[in-house]
Amino acid sequence: MIKYHSVRGWLIALLLTSVIGACGAIDSSVEEPAPTTTTADCRTVDHQMGKTEVCGQPERIVVLGPNLLELLLVLEVQPVGFADHIQFHTKDYDNPAVQIPYLGDRIITQPINVGIDYTPNLEALLRSKPDLILGPSFLGDEQYATLAQIAPTLLLDWFDTETNLRTIATTLNRSTQADTALTQMQQAVDQARQRLAPVVASHPKVLMLSSTDMTEVRLFTPQENYCAALVEDLGFQLVYPPAIDPAQLQASVPISLEQIPQMNQADLVMLFGVDFAVAGSSTDSNRFQQHQLMRFQQAWEKSAIAQSLDASKAGRVYFIPAYLCLGLPGPVGTDLYLNELQRQLLPTQ
Repeated sequence: MIKYHSVRGWLIALLLTSVIGACGAIDSSVEEPAPTTTTADCRTVDHQMGKTEVCGQPERIVVLGPNLLELLLVLEVQPVGFADHIQFHTKDYDNPAVQIPYLGDRIITQPINVGIDYTPNLEALLRSKPDLILGPSFLGDEQYATLAQIAPTLLLDWFDTETNLRTIATTLNRSTQADTALTQMQQAVDQARQRLAPVVASHPKVLMLSSTDMTEVRLFTPQENYCAALVEDLGFQLVYPPAIDPAQLQASVPISLEQIPQMNQADLVMLFGVDFAVAGSSTDSNRFQQHQLMRFQQAWEKSAIAQSLDASKAGRVYFIPAYLCLGLPGPVGTDLYLNELQRQLLPTQ
């Protein structure tokens, strides 16, 4: 199972593009974490900020971030509160199926909206009366200390899906469900690798870029995010500008439009839309997906530099919603992402 540890590149990309408008309104083998039993119904759980004691069976769980909400739902547990990474919805989630992208149709509760994952609303948190809080590790010491005063809090790396799922499962006594989900996730990757093998054989080299409207373009790297790492795991070779040493990369790289022709050896181009601005967007899955891609696609098609690439001339350019692999790097997002890649890359039957 691949592991991914950094969300910094996604945060930078979003903060420099559409997330400013979106959030302005409100502030393969990983050992299962072994809890240390302190009393008959208490256990100490390891996480990114140290150790946290959790007693009894948590029933009122607040989740900060879609990546952790995804894992909670995979374990068949419902949240009482949720903070999205981007402010798609400002009120409580009374109709989550149309208010929470890609995951809402799995929610049968009406979670309290506790703000944004990196700036949670403490008043809403208190109103939700949690007995467990799950959040991202980038919150830091000060915010962690505040949250821990409200309820036992676990902070977890964004992309480290296997460790995160096993940690949450250990906390909730749902290790069997975690094992099943991870097995199914790996099977989905293996099946996609097999199905895409002819494409890899004929068109192995892939250029992966992300943008909102091409005013800023970033090169995806496997060291930094799940989108690129999974494509590489499927067998493709990622393409870089000559001046960039892939071995030295730690995060996504901003590139100029003039650098794009330097990567003309790419057989395929995958373009990841990151337009998450609230204006004109919708979390209805089809419209939400179209909104992420629309401005990037229009700009790419109008760019003489972009259209000069051999892959563009051959019609081997594919637009993919970045949220599938950036926001949801777990079993649900992986399934959606793999389905999207196969839908676009495989010839229609």
